[in-house]
Amino acid sequence: MNTALANFDRLPKGLSADLADSLDRIASVAQDLSYLISKGNISDEVQNQTAVNSDGDEQKPLDVYADEAYLEKMKNSSIRLYASEEQPTVLDLGGTGTLALAIDPLDGSSNIDTNVSIGSIFSIRSIPSNFIIDLDNAEAVFLSPGSDQIAAGYVIFGPQTVIVLTVGDGVLTYVLDRVKKIFIESKRETSIPADTREYAINASNARHWQKRMKNYIDDSIAGKSGPRGMDFNMRWVASLVAETHRILSRGGIFIYPADSRKGYEKGRLRMVYECAPIAFLIEQAGGSATDCYNRLMDLSVSELHQRTPFAFGSKNEIVRLQAYNDLPDAEVSPLFRRRGLFNS
Repeated sequence: MNTALANFDRLPKGLSADLADSLDRIASVAQDLSYLISKGNISDEVQNQTAVNSDGDEQKPLDVYADEAYLEKMKNSSIRLYASEEQPTVLDLGGTGTLALAIDPLDGSSNIDTNVSIGSIFSIRSIPSNFIIDLDNAEAVFLSPGSDQIAAGYVIFGPQTVIVLTVGDGVLTYVLDRVKKIFIESKRETSIPADTREYAINASNARHWQKRMKNYIDDSIAGKSGPRGMDFNMRWVASLVAETHRILSRGGIFIYPADSRKGYEKGRLRMVYECAPIAFLIEQAGGSATDCYNRLMDLSVSELHQRTPFAFGSKNEIVRLQAYNDLPDAEVSPLFRRRGLFNS
């Protein structure tokens, strides 16, 4: 047990002091954000004004507040490099730190006004000992495959404030005790069932999908009377953290495919600080995570804010989705003839 922790009751044995301290700092900011978010629009930091961040997405005041809070907390720590959805480039925090943090400070912030669960997603990597940091190359630390992560996780602000994380040996869950002001380790086992009858996708975009994706969803919608011979439930929260938490809790799959709209041709979610850390967690829980074609943890990127298609969750269902996506365009379904609500 790490006795110097201020915000966890415990972390796994064997963690380096630097990594334990970084996770504890994330938990400290999470407590602050949990309080502010719970105040809703009576807080000065939670207002309805919006702006646009460097990547072209709508940005609310609490997005900025969360980013500044995490950034400030990581100064004078083991975190040397800081990459965020809200920052156009990697920030060098100086000092002698040997770790790099990539973070989406407030995922799903468009749901703040409707009181739907939102969260923070984070990924931690080691900076190679022979890596010389300058303004031109700092980004390179974050561009290697997700398998280079040493820790990843998310904070979810919902009925409970919960931190879910991995350091490469399973998935750990911590629930905030608001009275004691500390995250307590939950004893709940986290394991994603291999099979599922539940999927999450934004069906309003169906007209923009590729034919193979339309066919996969069409076969699922057909239920017992269709080729799959069983009924499915559909979910969509529009909060990646909330979707992930549900899948880690009871299984299912999440799909955000590429589509024909401008800006969506290569997917919409960001690899470095959204998809890679979620993929690490999902695999540690026995699930699978892909770009709808390839194992996501094997993929590198060429730029910090690069987007990707993303599908993750119950292993056997991800295999089935990939079977559809691997087919040539001339073939509509891996097993069945042409059909469907979405087919032209």
